[in-house]
Amino acid sequence: MTAIPVPFSGAPRVNLMPRSEVARRERDQLVRLWVWIVLGAIVVAFLIIAGAFAFKFFADQRLVAEQVRTNALLTEIASLSEVSQAIATESELTDYRTDAMTTDLAWAPVISKISSVLPADTAITGVDLTVGGAPQGDDPTSEQGLVGTVTFDSPTPIDIVPLIRSLRGVEGVFYADGQSVTTNPTTGGRYTYLLTVQFDQTVYSNEYAAEEGGE
Repeated sequence: MTAIPVPFSGAPRVNLMPRSEVARRERDQLVRLWVWIVLGAIVVAFLIIAGAFAFKFFADQRLVAEQVRTNALLTEIASLSEVSQAIATESELTDYRTDAMTTDLAWAPVISKISSVLPADTAITGVDLTVGGAPQGDDPTSEQGLVGTVTFDSPTPIDIVPLIRSLRGVEGVFYADGQSVTTNPTTGGRYTYLLTVQFDQTVYSNEYAAEEGGE
């Protein structure tokens, strides 16, 4: 067999470094690596702690700002307490007025309705009418609103039956009837008539009634 020569390039080298020195260098290299790892961990921990402190600082600043804003709002609300109290008092008084004035009415139109059916030569001499109850339903024509008597005199006798019928036909009159007729010689023999009359609740003005959907 023919031997194949082993090729060599360059000058031959021999590692004469002791084994202990190689181990020492490896240990130093490993120590340096761990030192850098520890330093890196310290830097990362420092950055995390610094970030937490910065986050807490800005959060505290926001909290202080919100507290200042809350205190300002509370101060503003406190300054408006008198206004709120005044509004509440006005609302109570409005409700009281609404309840108290549910039976408010104008007397002149009532007297005018009675006078409209009386003969021209008669004169109303007395009115004793009492306001009825507060409205209880939605139909004011079905509830009594004003009741009492009306006195008028005439120089001549009057056929009271057609007069009462006419009075019953007047808008707002709930009921009407004759009660008595007398003559008084001291007044020249004039005839005095006493009528009972009742009006429905359409005679109420409703001027102070509460608006629908409101208090």
